[in-house]
Amino acid sequence: MSPPWRTAWITGASTGIGREVAVRLARAGVKVAASARSADALAALAREVPGISAHPLDVANASATARVAAEVSRDLGPIDLALLNAGIWQPMGGTDFDAAKSAQSMAVNYQGVANAIAALAPAMIARGGGHLALVASVAGYRGLPKAAAYGPTKAAVIALAESLRPDLARHGVKVSVVNPGFVATPMTAVNTFPMPFMIPADDAAERIVRGLAAGRFEVAFPWPLVAALKLARVLPYPLFFWYARTFLAR
Repeated sequence: MSPPWRTAWITGASTGIGREVAVRLARAGVKVAASARSADALAALAREVPGISAHPLDVANASATARVAAEVSRDLGPIDLALLNAGIWQPMGGTDFDAAKSAQSMAVNYQGVANAIAALAPAMIARGGGHLALVASVAGYRGLPKAAAYGPTKAAVIALAESLRPDLARHGVKVSVVNPGFVATPMTAVNTFPMPFMIPADDAAERIVRGLAAGRFEVAFPWPLVAALKLARVLPYPLFFWYARTFLAR
């Protein structure tokens, strides 16, 4: 398929889903700006795939995010698609609760997205076009075991996308939220628990690109895990806690 974007900026692009989307778009002719904290990994990616330029960034730094957004627009042209994908996963529950982990997760997974939106939205509104794609997770649908640091950040990203979509649509700017399940990436490689319905990162990238190109608000996969967690989303608390203990905690 031919993507509808000329220029894309992808955060969290050094590994996993972000890297695979960057490669897929560049090979389809899109000019791709790739950002992540690892300058070496980005440089290697840019050497490997023509059409990708490296723009190292810690998205938790608001001023640096604004600077890189301006740099990308200056060097590649107006950003048609921003895939705000940078994130960290730190397993945490009630018995090992750590406020520092919560703060770090929120700084990257949520505030990093907010920093990018603040840098991008004014220009998109001014020209009446652009697409903001916020990467959350099915873990944001409801509070899940061991996701006390990660889940709240992704719930916040989903709520942010829902809040922004109607307002920005009036200005010609699209907003989407991407809710993956388990994807085989360095992030999930640290997990010691079962990860049902896991898919490869290149499969996830294809689903994301197709869903965003079709203009969908939510791009969520794989469907069995999405269905199970959307069911959990509508259960009343007594049923949900039984469901979490009996099925989700496994």
